[in-house]
Amino acid sequence: EKSFDDDDDDDDDEELVAWDYPVPFPEYNSIAGYVSFYPGKLNCTIHGERVLPQPGPGFYGGWVTTEVVGPFKGEPGTEAW
Repeated sequence: EKSFDDDDDDDDDEELVAWDYPVPFPEYNSIAGYVSFYPGKLNCTIHGERVLPQPGPGFYGGWVTTEVVGPFKGEPGTEAW
């Protein structure tokens, strides 16, 4: 089961900024309790470096820095991955 969080506590249609899996499939139990953030919707940094969102549609949650080398799903030509 996947759950989503928006950037405030109002009940309006705010943009989703985070998600988690409170009850993941058994083989993914290690991620239970962790929250993931979309870097393109928040100001995310790692050691002072601004994190870029993974290329492609907005539902990808990958964090891209100068330490990460592609190709990345979402770039042109990766639709069939």
